[in-house]
Amino acid sequence: MMWRAVSALLRKELRLELRTFQVVPAMALFSITTLVVFHFSLQRDAVDGALAGGILTITVLFSAILGINRLFVADHEEGGFDGFLLAPVDRTAMLVAKALALFSFLLVLELIAVPAFAFMLLDPEFTFTVLGQAIVALILADLAIAIVGTLVGALAIQTRARDLIVPLIALPLLLPVVIGTAKLLAPTFAAGGAAALPTRWLTIVGLYDLVFGLLAYAVFDFLLED
Repeated sequence: MMWRAVSALLRKELRLELRTFQVVPAMALFSITTLVVFHFSLQRDAVDGALAGGILTITVLFSAILGINRLFVADHEEGGFDGFLLAPVDRTAMLVAKALALFSFLLVLELIAVPAFAFMLLDPEFTFTVLGQAIVALILADLAIAIVGTLVGALAIQTRARDLIVPLIALPLLLPVVIGTAKLLAPTFAAGGAAALPTRWLTIVGLYDLVFGLLAYAVFDFLLED
């Protein structure tokens, strides 16, 4: 029953985005703008190693904030919350559907942002090894952003200053993910060629996903009711 509700809610989210094209184009445009700003502010034609990993991670995170801000707006303004609360389904279905929708938006964003990053700023050659390792690191980061972003978005939507509340809460919560993802990407973008992903940081970011996934499952019902 719950997964049928998740499937229906997820289809609604994706159809809404396909009809309006509001969230993903804004996130993609913001990521390109951020990379251009990095390109000119650093006054360097190319970057590698830890700096490259940090730039890509920050670009994805800042772009994700736009998506988090818009995640619950339609439900809030058009009565979707009330209709969902009256339906005889598990409240967690909305958490899973919203997190999967945000995760999907992030994947589409990265299909645009990563090639643009490689074209504008990356110094090492963008090989299949680099691509594979970057996909692993970014998927772990996307999971964390989707889980934390859904929680923060649901909390902030009830406030008048939601556009301010989201970055103020989400950025500190996601700081361990920013550090971990940048550490994962640093050897991937090394000037001398890609080295293996560090197991320690893979474990840390993976544990972060697991802990916040369980935490979100435990508190989302109360957050939605309030």
